[in-house]
Amino acid sequence: MQYVKIPLERVPFLIGERGDVIKEIEKITKTKIRVMDTSVEIEGEPLDEWIAMDIVKAIGRGFSPDTAMKLLNEDITLLIIPLKELTNTKKELERKKGRVIGERGRAKRYIENMTDTDICVYGSTIGIIGYHDNVDIAKEAIIKLIRGSQHASVYRFLERQYKRQKAKLDFY
Repeated sequence: MQYVKIPLERVPFLIGERGDVIKEIEKITKTKIRVMDTSVEIEGEPLDEWIAMDIVKAIGRGFSPDTAMKLLNEDITLLIIPLKELTNTKKELERKKGRVIGERGRAKRYIENMTDTDICVYGSTIGIIGYHDNVDIAKEAIIKLIRGSQHASVYRFLERQYKRQKAKLDFY
C-alpha cells in the first residue's frame, strides 16, 4: 500500500468528472485508489502501485491527467524539482519560477520542445515528464536558469544537447 499527499485544489483533477479519471487510473494500473482530503491511498501489486503513485503525484504537481498517463510507458519518468530547497524567500521563489517560465512561457516551451518533455511549474515545485535522458537534460537547463545563467546560454546548451541526441539517433 502506498500513500501520496496532493494539494486539495488538485483533488478534483485526480477524481475527474463523475470519477472518470480515478476510475481510468485504477483500471489501467489494476489498483484501488482512495482519496481522503489531501491523502491518497493506493493499493495493488507493488509495481502497479508504483505506476499509479507516479500518475497521482504528477496530477498533484499540476500536470493534466492526459500528460500524467504518459507515465504508463515504463520508459517515461517523472522528476520533481523542489524549489523551496533552492530559495530563501517567497520573492526569490517567484523570481526563479519566472525565469524558468520565461516571458509568455517562452523559456518553458523552448525547453519542452528541445528535450521532448512536459514541464509544469506549480506551487514550489517544477515537474518534468519524459524519457529519462531527456528529463536529465531538461533538469540541467532548469537548474542553470534557477542559478542565474543567461537564457541565451541555456538555449545554446539545449541546442548542443539536441544535436548530440540527434547524432546519436542517426548513428543507430
